[in-house]
Amino acid sequence: MKHVRLKAPPLLGFAAIAFTLGLTHPAMSQEAPAATLPAATLPAAEGGATQAPGGDAPADAAKPTGFWERDTLTGDWGGVRSTLQDAGIKLGVVETSDLLANVTGGAKTGALYEGLTALTLDLDLEKLSGWTGATIHASAWQIHGRGFSANNVKSLMPQSSVEADRGSLLSDLYFEQALFDGAASVRIGQQAVDDEFIISKTATLFVNSNFGYPALPSLDQPSGGPDYPFATPGVRLKLAPTDQLTVLAGAFNGDPAGPGAGDPQLRNPSGTAFRFSDGVLAFLEAQYAINQSKDAEGLPGTYKLGAWYDSQPFADQHFDRLGLSLADPRSNGVARQHNGDWSIYAIADQMLWRRPGTDDQGLSAFARVMGAPADRNLVDFDAAGGFSFKGPLEGRDDDQVGLAASYSRISNRASRLDADFLRLVPGRPVRDQESSIELTYMAQVTPWWQLQPDLQYIVHPGGNAPLPSDPSQRRTIGNAFVIGLRTTVTF
Repeated sequence: MKHVRLKAPPLLGFAAIAFTLGLTHPAMSQEAPAATLPAATLPAAEGGATQAPGGDAPADAAKPTGFWERDTLTGDWGGVRSTLQDAGIKLGVVETSDLLANVTGGAKTGALYEGLTALTLDLDLEKLSGWTGATIHASAWQIHGRGFSANNVKSLMPQSSVEADRGSLLSDLYFEQALFDGAASVRIGQQAVDDEFIISKTATLFVNSNFGYPALPSLDQPSGGPDYPFATPGVRLKLAPTDQLTVLAGAFNGDPAGPGAGDPQLRNPSGTAFRFSDGVLAFLEAQYAINQSKDAEGLPGTYKLGAWYDSQPFADQHFDRLGLSLADPRSNGVARQHNGDWSIYAIADQMLWRRPGTDDQGLSAFARVMGAPADRNLVDFDAAGGFSFKGPLEGRDDDQVGLAASYSRISNRASRLDADFLRLVPGRPVRDQESSIELTYMAQVTPWWQLQPDLQYIVHPGGNAPLPSDPSQRRTIGNAFVIGLRTTVTF
């Protein structure tokens, strides 16, 4: 996980008011966007005028404007928001708040709050200046609360996808040019890899961060990789030669915070380091989509195959430069270095059953597997999978219920190092794996407000790591049962 230590006041007042008002109002509007998560670039808030499919009137002209029916909590700002969008300026503010408690297990039991205010700005340069196919996107985070996983569970991956040390920082800031009538595009500037790469659409329903940018790259790439909350300078090329096939290729700065001693997050606390000198992190991903049109006879699905390579040196998990175990008292304590690191991954999102007469209600599944070399990585294999059901109850067309599980394996080199320490400290645990199971229900209360009760069970937090409060290092962190509630408000 990543941490930012710039303190800033939380922006929770509106969310709290909306929560209170919502509990006293029976309206349950069902026309709303999907849940917004930092695993990908958050969309700007809805509400601007768009062209209606069959005429000249704006599609939004017929949209409800009542408090409980509109797309955003703050509405159209007296016409200012739609005027800006007509001019090519789209603003978005989304507040995500998580209250989590581990009732058993972990490093210690208790409850904590953590939240994220996500701000987005999108500029349509065609509307603003006549530059066809050109856009600018910027996003920033204001992170508040305390890290539940870092303080209570001590797991490898946070139980909340918004967890990071509180602070304010820039994320994305890039220019994008569409080419060949949308069949290709080039993106240049600071960007997070998980805006587009290595993400399962079905898995974004879940609260646990391992269902977003996975544990393997998060724990193996320098400074946790260019994903939430950090982005990094890079170039991305997107090609869509057919309606089914899309190819993404990107080259990014290899370390979003940069090398140095101490907490890597402190080296880029505001997200404005704009580093270019930390090697190259290259991504390549092919995506194949089937049955995407509404009149397709089969069920929609998307299949992805990808790989990444980082050109920087990576430390061996077991041996020092002399070929001795790092646990050996004769070791020089400096790990052997390897040239570069890489991983291969595959992702599948597939709808399994569709409710008759609907476009997207029904049962969907996802699966993701990935592997990396064991000698230079803490996690060398990662897998996740699960199910989601949209519209599970009569009249609740946009609600979703989901069940998912993940597995992250500690590499045999890291486990062998622990076994060496076991000889020095008898009874000290050997790390092996961390797994999680999550059951969640996302209720679309209004178009601008979601409530999501959540249950998680974490097996071997920290990969079967020693309990921090045990000076003997013989007791492990206990399996944790976590209950939580997420609320998301679109302003």
